[in-house]
Amino acid sequence: MSLGLLADMLASSKFQIIMSKGRRILELVKKARIAFLEDDSTYADLIIEWLSSAGYEVKHFTLSLDFLRNFSDAQYDLCLFDFMMPDMSGLDVMGSLKLRSNKAPPIIFLTARSDEEDIVHVIESGADDYIVKPVSRPVLLARINALLRRTSTENKNNIVSEFGPLKIDSQQRIVTIDGQEVKLTDKEFDLALYFLRNEGALLSRVHLMQVVWGSSSDVETRKVDVHVSHLRTKLKLTPEFGWKLTSIYQQGYRLERSQ
Repeated sequence: MSLGLLADMLASSKFQIIMSKGRRILELVKKARIAFLEDDSTYADLIIEWLSSAGYEVKHFTLSLDFLRNFSDAQYDLCLFDFMMPDMSGLDVMGSLKLRSNKAPPIIFLTARSDEEDIVHVIESGADDYIVKPVSRPVLLARINALLRRTSTENKNNIVSEFGPLKIDSQQRIVTIDGQEVKLTDKEFDLALYFLRNEGALLSRVHLMQVVWGSSSDVETRKVDVHVSHLRTKLKLTPEFGWKLTSIYQQGYRLERSQ
């Protein structure tokens, strides 16, 4: 190839576009910070080696509660979660993360659980992708890079959920009933949002302490009872307003529509 032809090619708009896209992808990968939740240290070491060699910064956690204590909105660009963890499942960690953060990073589950029911439940609960172990290095990196490219151009912050006359804005952290704002504390808001997102499910006090308060202690579960009482009053979660927030003896609470 002549020097003149090479110069023309380098100057062409098509070549510049290709190079620009390549630089953006490379920059994205180099800057991406990944939180990795996995209790199997041998498997974790392998995945960390793959991710690090591909240019990602990886922070590994062997306990879910350590991750939640460490998390901040600006710290990670993507989360990679195992499903089964010794202290708190990856699914519950994701639920807690989405309550705590106005702009939670995209989440991929990397797990040995391959049941279709599990996959559907995790995706419907808010995960962005689900990968069944074992996975090859090229496939894992391709899925991570594709998700980072996709979410870099998306805006998922403006989320308003409606439950009849009750509306909850998870970005502004505002709850309204018939257009009137209801003042809630931070934990009251988190608890209300979790109840509404899990309508009909029986949620134990210990589970709620883990997800909403990030605590594994069952000593302070009285906090849950106090906050539930406040929500019943403030959000009118009573049968006359179409709701039942029921205490199930020695089990927990269930929020459901009244018939």
